[in-house]
Amino acid sequence: MRKLPLVSAALSILLSLNSTAQTPPPAAENLSGKVDAVFQKIDSTVSPGCALSVMKDGKIIYERGYGMADLDHNIPNTPTTVFHVASMSKQFTAASILMLAQQGKLSLDDPVRKYIPELPDFGTPITIRQLIHHTSGLRDQWDLLGLSGWRYSLDLITNDDVLYVVSRQKELNFPPGSKELYSNTGYTLLGEVVKRVSGQSLREFTTANIFQPLGMKSTHFRDDHAEIVKNIAYGYEPARDTFRLSVTNFDTVGATSLMTTVEDLALWDENFYSPRIGGPELIKQLQERGKLNNGQQIDYASGLVIGTYRGLNTVDHAGADAGYRSDLIRFPDQHFSSACLCNLATANPSNLNRKVAEIYLAKEMKPADPARADDSKPFALTPAQMQARVGTYGNVKDEDDFVRWMIKDGKLQVGNLGDDETYEVKALSENQFHLLIAPVDFTFLPVKAGAPLEFTLKQEDGKIETFSATKPFTPLPAQLAEYAGVYSSPEIDPLYEFKIEKAHVAGDMTGQPDQIRLVLHRLKNDPDPLRPVAPDFFAASVGKIRFTRDAKGTIDGFTLSTGRIEKLRFIKGRPAIAGK
Repeated sequence: MRKLPLVSAALSILLSLNSTAQTPPPAAENLSGKVDAVFQKIDSTVSPGCALSVMKDGKIIYERGYGMADLDHNIPNTPTTVFHVASMSKQFTAASILMLAQQGKLSLDDPVRKYIPELPDFGTPITIRQLIHHTSGLRDQWDLLGLSGWRYSLDLITNDDVLYVVSRQKELNFPPGSKELYSNTGYTLLGEVVKRVSGQSLREFTTANIFQPLGMKSTHFRDDHAEIVKNIAYGYEPARDTFRLSVTNFDTVGATSLMTTVEDLALWDENFYSPRIGGPELIKQLQERGKLNNGQQIDYASGLVIGTYRGLNTVDHAGADAGYRSDLIRFPDQHFSSACLCNLATANPSNLNRKVAEIYLAKEMKPADPARADDSKPFALTPAQMQARVGTYGNVKDEDDFVRWMIKDGKLQVGNLGDDETYEVKALSENQFHLLIAPVDFTFLPVKAGAPLEFTLKQEDGKIETFSATKPFTPLPAQLAEYAGVYSSPEIDPLYEFKIEKAHVAGDMTGQPDQIRLVLHRLKNDPDPLRPVAPDFFAASVGKIRFTRDAKGTIDGFTLSTGRIEKLRFIKGRPAIAGK
């Protein structure tokens, strides 16, 4: 199951800022008022917020800043505020690769090791094209760095750090081209390919070949975390009744680290209609969806996702790093786009952009399903009906995929096993539910005599998976003792140690802090209590842990799976020291 996105938390702040856009004609005034209402809860002098630009037929028809760029110095967000846009960076990295291919300096079907020999030989070549479409099988850099001891956005992370952890990998998540799984690693490697092929850093290449020709004067790849950036928005996250800084600490580019404004993004957006750089061929290639080895087409193109929204074609990509959130969505058939950049971790610019599009394109969109609307009346469940859904459910086709249902704050919620975050669901009937923050539907199936309760999970792409209720697993202390000990992996540096503990541990997910349980200790991380799910299988904040046994039935190691790493292998015991 895909990791569910962060919920957009509503702030109880209703103060407004003056618009920075020119005064529109009366008809547009009415629309801009509706747009401002979408951002009302973060339109404040005491909250971070967003900047917005709305583009139609090659012109910005409305732009506005909401909330503050810098709470320390009372600087508001405006359309010229510079934001870190995280994974929105990828389309510019992909464009750079495609431009080099146009120049005959590389081929998309070249093996990546031709340019980056540090990449291990996994037995099957990984191509540049597979990096672009997230079909390489490479484990994600953020997950690898986190497992290796780096603290995301706190410890400095460089391209060399990424290359170091990638160079130690022995296995892939899957054979190249057989599946699609989002991997930031691929785009960091693409940025490195641009540097080695062109002789310019990614920052230098994109500035010379994309940003300067398009007049994007406030846009660049930030490859020095200590660099001063004028008009920058600082990232924030909620902290009780206030906010705290949440900024990046990256010297890595390609997958992330683009700095830009909503006004500059309008210049890039218009290049898709009237190409000033790259020509029509670049625009075509950027939007060509990838294919798996079996010929199946995927939605991901080149740093862009090709999709639909309420019956209209879309080209989109979002981003999320630390306290920054971003989204640029294009409706190509309507020559309409919306760019929303935010400096609040709980903001959801993808959702905000779609609400803005609904205002301007209402007559062209298909009607929304009224039962799924945020403001529609939900089906009233009794406490007994909610309690009947509570429990852990396993994917019938994937032994390591689990979903948990729980009641929190009097509401039915669902979450990924091992993840502290849970998300509210809306009841459409006693057996049908809709996830409020994403297009995911759940349907509980009729109960069969003697069989466990089951439900189906349907995602936006129409894929349906079935989950079955699992029996509670409560190991005795003697059973837990089997798992205790030190474990190592040849693919990352730190040792992982499991201890039997009774005292309370912060962040305990079991809900039973006074019981004996297994706790993971690892470098630069708080103790991580394990939640037993099934024999030899546990969930923790770090991910899903399945212990393995040798031919005699003795625990000999475990595999660790996170959202973007599948079955990283650990061996019980400390690694052998060379020469001893």
